[in-house]
Amino acid sequence: MTFDKNKPYNELPILPPNQDLETKRTLKVAIEANKALAQLKTRGNLLPNQSMLIDSLVLLEAKDSSEIENIFTTNDKLYQAEALDSKNIDSHTKEVRRYRQALWHVVHSVKERPLGINTFVEIFQIIKENQSGVRKTPGTKISSLSGEVIYTPPEGHDLLMNLLSNLEKYMHEDDDVDPLIKMAVLHYQFEAIHPFTDGNGRTGRILNILYLLQEKLLDVPVLFLSSYIIRNKTSYYKGLQNVTENNNWEDWIIYMLKAVESTSYETIARIDAIRNAMKKYKQQMQIHLPSNVYSKDLLEVIFEQPYCKIQSLVDRGIAQRRTASSYLKQLSDMNLLYPMKVGRNNFYINPILMEILNKPSDDLINKNN
Repeated sequence: MTFDKNKPYNELPILPPNQDLETKRTLKVAIEANKALAQLKTRGNLLPNQSMLIDSLVLLEAKDSSEIENIFTTNDKLYQAEALDSKNIDSHTKEVRRYRQALWHVVHSVKERPLGINTFVEIFQIIKENQSGVRKTPGTKISSLSGEVIYTPPEGHDLLMNLLSNLEKYMHEDDDVDPLIKMAVLHYQFEAIHPFTDGNGRTGRILNILYLLQEKLLDVPVLFLSSYIIRNKTSYYKGLQNVTENNNWEDWIIYMLKAVESTSYETIARIDAIRNAMKKYKQQMQIHLPSNVYSKDLLEVIFEQPYCKIQSLVDRGIAQRRTASSYLKQLSDMNLLYPMKVGRNNFYINPILMEILNKPSDDLINKNN
């Protein structure tokens, strides 16, 4: 049957695809992607405080994934939002933070129950901050920026639920397909089903990381493909379209495998840069601060986010407010932090951490090689 982009794609084939996914081309690229991912897994397990460094990477992913959906916020606004009351945050930044909230919520729950339709719905509901679920009303279309319809997803609640059930079954099927190849298939299928009225792209990108955790390819959530997709956005959408219109799975799978390989090395470089910066700060703090001031907890708290405040130290039990203020003032006098007032809020910014998080990945890789 000829695909018509203006009509609901109710003939979307169920999984698995009716062709060989592990071709010579895909397997060759899969070897390199798996090697890069294995290195990232090892590096992630060496982190002295995984949740501390991972949270900074999660913020970047939340921003990038939302940007793909034309939801923009600045790094500064996002970092400030981590220490501000939600009533003072603009709507776009709030939505980016909900992506982060959804990711952490399901990462913590994935160890307790298998991935499935309920997980998909939970992610969507947190991102969009509502209680709706799989769409029931017709009329959903995906259009280009010019307004041209480029894809009309399947319609009908029962059909969507059947397609999602098939996807869930395939996700847990015990077969010999390389998990990274399978992840590419799952990502296409979820986007093609397009089960929600909004937030499908962000939900699908969270599912990528959850699947890697489920398959034990990673132990902690440190691989996020959104920055790669932004840099290669045209190829991303062209790849999805070519599967739909031409059943071209091979090129799509290779695109996703290269995204995994590239992003793995980028993330390793960013993690290494943060760890190196922490070592330098530790040396300076041990040399120039009184022995009763320096602590591992103090070092870690100023690397949790680029924007630190007095309450951050209080919350960690490092010191009471007056003493915490003195600690941050001493770090500022050493030029390790610099103070900034935003409205009525006093922040202390970690300039090296800010630079690392804002720096393009290619620059980090070149610097660390």
